[in-house]
Amino acid sequence: MKRRMIVLGGAALIGGAGAAFLSFGRHASGEPVSTRSFDWKAADFRAGGTAGLPVELPPPIFRSQPQCVASLAKTLGPCHTSDVPVRKDVTEGVAGLPARLSLRIVEAETCKPIENADVEIWHVNAKGVYSGQAARMCNAAEATAQAQSFLRGRQITDADGIVSFLSIYPGWYSGRTVHIHLRILVGGQELLITQLLFDDALSDIIFAGHPDYRERSGRDTMNGDDGVFSAREAASYIFDVEKLEGGVLQASYTIGVKNSG
Repeated sequence: MKRRMIVLGGAALIGGAGAAFLSFGRHASGEPVSTRSFDWKAADFRAGGTAGLPVELPPPIFRSQPQCVASLAKTLGPCHTSDVPVRKDVTEGVAGLPARLSLRIVEAETCKPIENADVEIWHVNAKGVYSGQAARMCNAAEATAQAQSFLRGRQITDADGIVSFLSIYPGWYSGRTVHIHLRILVGGQELLITQLLFDDALSDIIFAGHPDYRERSGRDTMNGDDGVFSAREAASYIFDVEKLEGGVLQASYTIGVKNSG
């Protein structure tokens, strides 16, 4: 059985293929972890997007307990669009480091998986641009992006409360840390709008050396000084990550919601 290394908050976990449920994320002091250590290089990862990825990727590994619990929705923000398609691969062929974004949705109190939840994601491309007919700030002067719907998609959770999207590592834009938007509905009721983050050390590696990102410089906002999250809050919203064979990044996160249904 091949062993896999998952990078969590401040630690690396070695697990077998059957190590599906974990519960880590804080130092012994109880303080949230905000910095991780990565023994990775940008050259370890594929370039060009999701074209040619293996048909089967190993199943994602999740923490058993929610990494954050939420019940109140926040604003969708100016870059959300309507009529988002249900699909697994959300890239529409855009270039970038291929990433599988896996989410496990559970009830906050019992950790019971929530089946048939409608999970939507959206984020920017490697150049920091959103697609679609959104506010001017999202893709001003980007006529091609305005006419497309890349890096937007929805899926319905399975019996284990899981969805997995094929996407790319998001780029950055001024004033915000690297993030992915997330929306969850159950039975037509909106239970959560939030954002998930990536560790700054990982972003530094990718933006400095990966061919799809390294031409841009000047990133001005990190997790610790983002306007949406405080530094302490940000530590609880960072993906667990794994480097899969073939140069694909696996990003996983368990989120608990208060399901009134």
